[in-house]
Amino acid sequence: MGSGETKSSTGYGKPPWIFKGSALYQLHLVKAETARAFIPKDLRLVEAFGYTLGGFFLANYDHSPAGVFDELVVIAGIVWNPPTSCAWAARVLVNSEEACHHGRKDVGLPSQVARFSKRITPVPRQTKDRIGGFLNMIGVRTTSCHSKDCMDVQVTEVLGPASSDICNIKLITDVPAPKFNKWMGPSIRMSLPSFSGQTEYNPNLLKYSCRLACRVRAVRPAEISGPSPLKKERNSDSDSREFTDEEVADNGRNLSISVMLSKPILALEFNCLEMQVEAPIILSNNSTSSLPSA
Repeated sequence: MGSGETKSSTGYGKPPWIFKGSALYQLHLVKAETARAFIPKDLRLVEAFGYTLGGFFLANYDHSPAGVFDELVVIAGIVWNPPTSCAWAARVLVNSEEACHHGRKDVGLPSQVARFSKRITPVPRQTKDRIGGFLNMIGVRTTSCHSKDCMDVQVTEVLGPASSDICNIKLITDVPAPKFNKWMGPSIRMSLPSFSGQTEYNPNLLKYSCRLACRVRAVRPAEISGPSPLKKERNSDSDSREFTDEEVADNGRNLSISVMLSKPILALEFNCLEMQVEAPIILSNNSTSSLPSA
C-alpha cells in the first residue's frame, strides 16, 4: 500500500499536536459482532471466544491546540497490524467545535460535538481502623483513610438544534486525607497506535500514534448507564431494505452505547498527562464505506 502524510488544519498548527490534562482509560470486553460493525472488512479483528478488547478513553484537557475541552473516545476493538495491533474508535465526542473539525478532517476520526455535564457529590468517609491504617502506611490498602468524591458525567451528543443522550459515567475518586500525599502511581511512557479514516470526512485508511507520558494507577472501573430505551440496532444480514441517513446514524450511536455498556475489566487513571499526537499516515486511498459512524 502507498503511504503519505496528511496535512493539518491551520487552527491546530503543525504536528505533533500536544494535549495536557488527565484521563481515565477503561478496557471492556466487547462482543466481536458489535465491533465488526465499525471496522473495515479488509481489517482483521483481534478476538477470542466471540469478544475483543475495547472500552473508552475519557479525557479532560486543560491545555491543547483547541484550548480546554473534554473528550470521550469510544473504542470498538483491536485490529491486527502485524506484528502488533491497533485500536479502532467507534465514536469520538468532544465539547469543542474546533477539536471536532480537526478530528474529522485531519485524523479521520468519527468525531461529534457533545455536551459534558458534570456533577460532584461527596461519598461518606469510611471508618479508619488500626489494621487499615497500617496497610495504608505500607501502601497495600488505599481506601480506609480516604474520603471519596463521586463525579457523574452525562455525555449528550449535539445534533444542531437536537440532542441525544449517549451515556452517564459515574466516577468514584479517592481523595486522600490532608496528611497523606496522593499516590498517583509510577511515571510511564507509552504509545497507543490506532487506525482511523474511511468516514464521510476522510475516506482514506489512516494510521496514527499517540505518545503518552503520565502518572498511572489502577482505579475502580467507572459505572456506565445508557439512555433508555435504545432504538433497535440495524441487522444488515436479515434486512436488505434501504436505510435513511437518520436510521444509519441512530444505529451507529446505539452500537457505540453498546460498547460503553459492555463488561469492564480494567480501569487506569492517567494524571499529569502529556499526549503527543503525530500526523496520520495514509495507508490506502478508499472511497467512503458505509460504516455506522455518521
